[in-house]
Amino acid sequence: MSINCNLCETEKNIKWKCLTCGVLMCSKCKDKIHLMIGKDHKVVDIKNVGLPVEELDFTNIKCQDHSGQSSCLFCTNCDKLVCPTCIAKVHKKHDLTEISDAYNLKKERLKKRQSKLQKEKNEITATKDQANMIYDAENSNYAKVSTDILNHEKVLKQAVEKHIAKLRNELDQNHKACTKANEESIKAISKSERQIEEKFRDVQDFINTTDITKFFKEVCQMERSIEVSIPKPEISCRKTLQFIPEEITQSNIGVLQSVDMPLPEVKVSLSVVNQYQTNISIVGYLSPCPDDSLWIACAIDEVVQKLKPEGTKLKTISTFNMVYGIAVTASDDLHVSTEESGLQMISSTTGKVTDSVYDISPLIPIGIHVTSDGQVIVGGGTIEGRRAVFVLNKSGDHEAVYEHDQHNQPIFRCPRSITTTSNGNIHVSDYDPDLEEDSGKVVVLGPGGDVINIYKGDTEINKEEPFKPEEVVTTPRDNVIVVDLDTETLHILNNSGQLITYIKTTDHGIKDPFALAFSPTGQLYIGCSKLNSSTAKEAKLYKVNISGC
Repeated sequence: MSINCNLCETEKNIKWKCLTCGVLMCSKCKDKIHLMIGKDHKVVDIKNVGLPVEELDFTNIKCQDHSGQSSCLFCTNCDKLVCPTCIAKVHKKHDLTEISDAYNLKKERLKKRQSKLQKEKNEITATKDQANMIYDAENSNYAKVSTDILNHEKVLKQAVEKHIAKLRNELDQNHKACTKANEESIKAISKSERQIEEKFRDVQDFINTTDITKFFKEVCQMERSIEVSIPKPEISCRKTLQFIPEEITQSNIGVLQSVDMPLPEVKVSLSVVNQYQTNISIVGYLSPCPDDSLWIACAIDEVVQKLKPEGTKLKTISTFNMVYGIAVTASDDLHVSTEESGLQMISSTTGKVTDSVYDISPLIPIGIHVTSDGQVIVGGGTIEGRRAVFVLNKSGDHEAVYEHDQHNQPIFRCPRSITTTSNGNIHVSDYDPDLEEDSGKVVVLGPGGDVINIYKGDTEINKEEPFKPEEVVTTPRDNVIVVDLDTETLHILNNSGQLITYIKTTDHGIKDPFALAFSPTGQLYIGCSKLNSSTAKEAKLYKVNISGC
């Protein structure tokens, strides 16, 4: 049974509880009603009810260098607690802050790194799932090929028994090798998974400590231990054997041929968690942040907004008037493409807009993507028709430029959206909306820069409407979702750009999907265009759970 707010008695979204008077309340009543009647009351987030709520004591922390003194401040230059004697002798001209402020800052940093660990855990788990699927597919294929060989052996009878035995031996040896390789991959992945889980639990236990002396004594060591890189094993065996029967002769009975592993059947489910109303024409770009806020942008309205979902509402944190594309960095800053060749950057700490080091002159940026290792990939073009995708390092240097194929022909018409997968492939949504009847494509670039695949839609999905790929995004399982505007379809490709399944968003009540982005916790945001019949700025935004891809 649902519980309403004890104060307004209508709102069901309970966010807070007063431990003093026992009242359950929504955020609105907490700020407007309860504050007037219980200024000194102890109010906690409903999520923390039942957890220890003792006040932390920052006043009785013994100085590590001067046993008769208590620490009174935190030195940000030296990253340590200091007492009055410490300040007088060493830290007089250093930057000092309140211990409680330093505690909260350190705690937030740990939470961000913990969030990163959670993301890495999700990635390694997804890799393990994929390895298990390949392992099962290899076993299934082995059974099929073995049966094919046995049936063929019966047809050939005694005259070909010797050759059949040879084939079976070759198959068995290959299967043993693949099984061993897959088992070793899964074992290595499981080891990495356990290491990440152990680090995650260590950080959680450390965050929950109320011993502040111990916290500051060991926090630096904890921070360093989190930074230790954990190797992420790759899947070993991606090839299998297929039996190809030949003419029934003693000299040519049949051969085993190496083929690509058949794509395993994928069952994808989608469910809407929340629906939000925006005040822009199109949610054209999305970039979630680790603190559950997210950036949205609309090129038509030339606006970028940072929003915080609260229940079924969106709270506007900040607004900027500029945009072509956006992408959040590892430090939570936002890169924005405008009508200039260089990217702008909005600081996550100050909110100031500055020029970044990333420039693709003379081209104007369109799509932006930030990789997990900090590279920035930008797609852009010129009025004269030149189109290219640039890979830039953290210093802004151009490490690679993709513009022409091996036949010196232009690769792109309008590189709108970019994403990358763990095998090093770059997936580029290439579609020019000014060409009404023309279809677009998803170009897959290999680590060496070659075009390894071009996906132009599906003959069944795009039977009546051309393929118009607006946005591409990589899933936690390392597949790629492409939003197809006119068919209102999510095409789901593997990391080589091959279609494995699709979802019709209208089956889930989502119309006019346009932009996609995964939150750090693995939920998918779908930004939409406004309805064709509407002139109001009322594009919708959905948060959904998606599984199986």
